[in-house]
Amino acid sequence: MHRYPEYFAHRHADDELDCVPLLAAGLRRDPARIVADFDGHAITCGDVMRRVAQLQRWFAHEGLVPGDRVAVMLGNSAEHVHLIYALMLSGLVWVPVNTKLRAAGLEYLLRHAEPKRFIIEDEFDAVTANIDCGESQRVRLPAFDPRDDATAFTTPAIGIHDPLCIIYTSGTTGAPKGVVFTQRMMRIASEAALRVADVREGDRLFLWEPLCHIGGAQMLLLPFLDMITLHAVPRFSASQFWSQVERAGATQLHYLGGVLDILMQLPLDAQPNAHTLRVAWGAGVSAAAWEPIQDRLKIRLRECYGMTECSSFATANATGKPGSIGRALPWIDIELLDEHAQPVKEGEAGEIVLSSKVDGTFLPTYLKNPEATASTLRNGKLHTGDRARRDADGDLYFIGRQTDSMRVRGENVSAWEIERIFAAHPAVRLSAAIGVASPIGEQDILLNVQFKDAPVDWESMHAWARERLASFQLPRYYRAVEGFELTASERIKKHLLPRNTDDAWDRLEKAQA
Repeated sequence: MHRYPEYFAHRHADDELDCVPLLAAGLRRDPARIVADFDGHAITCGDVMRRVAQLQRWFAHEGLVPGDRVAVMLGNSAEHVHLIYALMLSGLVWVPVNTKLRAAGLEYLLRHAEPKRFIIEDEFDAVTANIDCGESQRVRLPAFDPRDDATAFTTPAIGIHDPLCIIYTSGTTGAPKGVVFTQRMMRIASEAALRVADVREGDRLFLWEPLCHIGGAQMLLLPFLDMITLHAVPRFSASQFWSQVERAGATQLHYLGGVLDILMQLPLDAQPNAHTLRVAWGAGVSAAAWEPIQDRLKIRLRECYGMTECSSFATANATGKPGSIGRALPWIDIELLDEHAQPVKEGEAGEIVLSSKVDGTFLPTYLKNPEATASTLRNGKLHTGDRARRDADGDLYFIGRQTDSMRVRGENVSAWEIERIFAAHPAVRLSAAIGVASPIGEQDILLNVQFKDAPVDWESMHAWARERLASFQLPRYYRAVEGFELTASERIKKHLLPRNTDDAWDRLEKAQA
């Protein structure tokens, strides 16, 4: 008998809330079943089994054994999907690499994660050519003989609390943290996605999110939890979006990184009068924008809140109350606490602190970071560093981060990561990155710069930064300052910095001129 039937309706009596048995049994049950369509190319269970069998032979040739880490820097593709399934079924620990990372960011991840292999494709040859990969060996996925029909794959003994992947998140002021994401966490994330997105039998989910992001990775188990299909594309494209939705007959859209804002800015005649989308689910829609988005796009919004550390999801707005992140999922309890760890009053802001009724919902640890683990996990509770308030009905409203970070195009961006790069610029004495309001998505980055001597022109400084930072880490605005007011511990008092951009150089305005 399973212990949590009321939480996870898709579980069977002998189900341990795991990934590998679910995936293996689902593949073998019906080889002809289509589980995903990648840009018009159908992927059946039989296709996956053949690729997994072939990849497992390659893993053995490479000397990889269960528990080894494998970093993957690939764009969205059918082969990427097959590889993820193969890594999961083989007990190898997948280390997804954000394809936008460059230079120092890439080096840090590879040296910290210490993967045995680093899988890349031609597109990333140049950006990985001169970086220090540590002990990791760069490799390409092998070409396979399409006539090879072997489908026999193996599944080693893999525990529910064993690592499935290491996901790096930049949600704090320090270096990126590697979330040890277990087999059970991925299963819970997938079960929660079904609930948050209001998935029903026969639905067709539009998958555009990068597979290196938890938003994309958590979708891959959904066809094995319910009779649905994924319709995947290489990337989000505003110009192709509605035609892709029409071809797929897509019923759900995950909004991330400002995609709703982009769709709202399309000309009216670019959107069809009728379409198949029923639900848009995600985070970041304000109360003021709620009804205009629903009316214009003809969809129902399902706002949620979560973080990688809590198996991706913690809340869901099932009532449609504008601007609310809803209420806790059934296996989650939420407290809003003040700086003394005391509950705040109704309507007041407090830190979101999570606890769970299901063992293994939260990360077991951050990789090689006991201090961050101890700070985040206290007395069995997950301290998120985010703030929210609760109204009289019990509905929650997200306020923002307590830490020094920004949310840019669906990515958490650490100010520390940006500032450490600019500290290496020969003309910069000090810099301070802050988030400012953006017309698309959550925030844009404003970098305040104190020069050592003569100032440098912004165009050359931005060109210098572009070679060292991921695209989502690049400041949109630059502003020169005479100096910064510092705390006793020599930290910049960022709360005193103006959030307007009137006197700042805007790289996008320059590009459009």
